[in-house]
Amino acid sequence: MTEVIARREFSPLYIWLDTAFLVFFCAMLIMKKKYVTVTVGLIFGLVYMAVDYGIFHLLCGARSISEGHNLFLVLLWMSLSYGFTNFTWIWLWISKDKHLFEWSLLIVLWWFCAPLISDTFSSGQNNIVIQRTTGAYHGYMALILIAGYAGLVIYNLFCRTREKRINIPWLLAIGVLVQFSWEACLLIGGIRSAGFESLGEKLRTLVVNSLLETNLGMPYIYLIFIYYSARYTEQMKKRENAIGFTDRIAENNSESVSC
Repeated sequence: MTEVIARREFSPLYIWLDTAFLVFFCAMLIMKKKYVTVTVGLIFGLVYMAVDYGIFHLLCGARSISEGHNLFLVLLWMSLSYGFTNFTWIWLWISKDKHLFEWSLLIVLWWFCAPLISDTFSSGQNNIVIQRTTGAYHGYMALILIAGYAGLVIYNLFCRTREKRINIPWLLAIGVLVQFSWEACLLIGGIRSAGFESLGEKLRTLVVNSLLETNLGMPYIYLIFIYYSARYTEQMKKRENAIGFTDRIAENNSESVSC
């Protein structure tokens, strides 16, 4: 199988603009009392860093960066940026937040506009080029993906109460949508797959990453959400009417997303 290479090229201005957006986005979530959402985003931002720097770079040797730039600091920003936005967005989707459309529009608009803004107002010199190969670990990621969804399928097959079955298509849609939105905006903005001449190479990275990378965590983040929200609120307080795990699945299934 041909190696899938994930490559990005961007200016240092892009990092500063994105950091400002992250501070703004985090502040907005806190103002709306989305305390657990913010906490989940920060935790998984650090998890992204541990995986990207610790496993992809130190263990697999898959990461490389252009000369003159600090790989650790750039990966720290990337991990906190996309780890935070990806998992706060996922949490908002799973919890079926009443302002889901507004949060979604804010995130996707920024992912689309940030590369265009930085490209216009930067000098174009000293761009950062960072890439990773995937052959050393995509198989392990595929194992995590199939184990998670297989577990959900087995649960549904033996769950006698229809209302308590997990909505697997909904989780698949979220997992693919979040990564696809990010990858597509980076591709359109000229950041993702920079330097690739073939459209096929660019689309292959887009499709494989969208199906695999964020999606592999969806079964696990969903179970964490159900376990937590059955007992506690978004504001980190105990629920007055704490319920069981499967009852929370049924309750979440009965909730709807409003635009």
